[in-house]
Amino acid sequence: MITLTFSNSSTIDVRPGMQPKDFLDKIAEAENISIENIAAVRVNNEICSLSYSLDYTATIQAVPASSNEGADIYRRTLCFVLAASAHTLFPGKRLIVGHSLGHGYYYTLDDEKPITLFEVSQLKAQMHLLIEKNLEITQLVVSYAEALKILEDLNLEQTRKSLDFNCPSKVIMNNLTGFSNIYYSPLLHRTGRLSAFDLTLYEDGFLLRFPPSETPGKLDSDTENPKLFSVYKRYKDWGKRIGVTSAAELNYFIKNRTFRDFINITETLQNKCFAEAADTIQKKENVKVVLIAGPSSSGKTTSSKKLAQQLQVNGFSPRIISIDDYYVGRESTPKDENGNYDYECLEALDIALLNENLVLLFNGGEINLPTYDFVAGERRYSGKKMRLEKSDILILEGIHALNDKLTPLIDTSLKFKIYVSALTQLNLDDLTRISTSDNRLIRRIVRDSQFRGKSAADTIDMWPSVKRGERLHIFPFQNNADIMINTALDYELAVLRVYAEPLLRCVTPLQEEYSEATRLLRFLTHFSPIPSNFVPSQSLLREFIGGSEFKY
Repeated sequence: MITLTFSNSSTIDVRPGMQPKDFLDKIAEAENISIENIAAVRVNNEICSLSYSLDYTATIQAVPASSNEGADIYRRTLCFVLAASAHTLFPGKRLIVGHSLGHGYYYTLDDEKPITLFEVSQLKAQMHLLIEKNLEITQLVVSYAEALKILEDLNLEQTRKSLDFNCPSKVIMNNLTGFSNIYYSPLLHRTGRLSAFDLTLYEDGFLLRFPPSETPGKLDSDTENPKLFSVYKRYKDWGKRIGVTSAAELNYFIKNRTFRDFINITETLQNKCFAEAADTIQKKENVKVVLIAGPSSSGKTTSSKKLAQQLQVNGFSPRIISIDDYYVGRESTPKDENGNYDYECLEALDIALLNENLVLLFNGGEINLPTYDFVAGERRYSGKKMRLEKSDILILEGIHALNDKLTPLIDTSLKFKIYVSALTQLNLDDLTRISTSDNRLIRRIVRDSQFRGKSAADTIDMWPSVKRGERLHIFPFQNNADIMINTALDYELAVLRVYAEPLLRCVTPLQEEYSEATRLLRFLTHFSPIPSNFVPSQSLLREFIGGSEFKY
């Protein structure tokens, strides 16, 4: 017998090989949670499915379906059921996941013709059928050779290629009604738990819509974001043209030692986007201030510097003001619901002073530039002054830059707004997208270690709070942008792996952050490493790994 310890310190002895689904009532009682609200379990702080075989003494804790982790499991299971349905209905076609759009994922069929409304309705009906049957999603353990054959028979081309670079002797696969795919992370135990979803025709494909993390069981009414979709489409089309749409195809470049050309092409494309932004600003003539916003670790600081370079090419003299220097004193900073200082809310900034300074600058006056001392929590003045000349243009970068409440006294015609985010076009395989949030989290783990002395566990611990701030203060205003710029570099995860892996391996099973650290480690194994010396000195990636020519 093995002993399992619940979070309330109660214990239960079970036979080795038993699965959490066999004693859900005991878990629910110990955790004071309903059986219906258990999506998975934490076993020694690693998230496992309810069909995970327990063969050692461990701590065990329920993962509520209403938690962020539970919402992730729900979405992954929904995607798996969609893939199984597509295989049943369209066995000769490949279903390909695209990117996120609001609270949904964009999909296409690998076909010359766009998917039709009738085909989407067929898919939806088949998904409902699988859900109504409440089928069990099982795990298979197969040999490497058997996994290759299964994936080839299912026409999962990119997934099959991924096993050329990640070659375990045995492969764990999820299975539902004869459809299988590689196990990356836990899924729900049964299809009947999928209570809310929708499929809607969109452009040449369709959207799989799912509930937001904050409102499980309820779909969001708004998924439209044409500006973001056009950025994604541009990069997806570019990836297809150059033949790199998945991690496996990037790995082939690395294996064949042709990745240097790919790095140069990727960097050139990104620089072209900043040049196009500068050209657009020049055409507007009246622009006095460029406002740049984006989520955490999207590369806002380097974006402002790269844009400044391109503006100089067009005859401007860019001047940069840091919005962070306009924080109110610490004693005046609002606190969040946990009693911590909330530096991400708009009220943490001295809006009146910022607008007073901007109005004075645009009217030809001179201002005293403040600086904010984060250690002392006070605003200071060093005697630095600023006046704008005729060719000068101001750049303001910060999380609230697209919110007009930041600059209410500045006429709209004087402002140009840019939204930046790391929108990688790569997929992990045919059916597994690369989350922009994961891309940014790995960037931040590396940067926090390099420049802020934080461990991976520290960064993972504060990430939910960061994402909450983004949902409140950044994402609602992204459609206010005049243009959007993609700051992802499709080779970057191969470089970041070199830095992130040793940091993530330091997170122990005794820490709650272990589950996220192990998930990210599994994710990074799908990228062959690229040494950092191949990264150009002015690359945006240097903001996170160091060695940049830019001064920060």
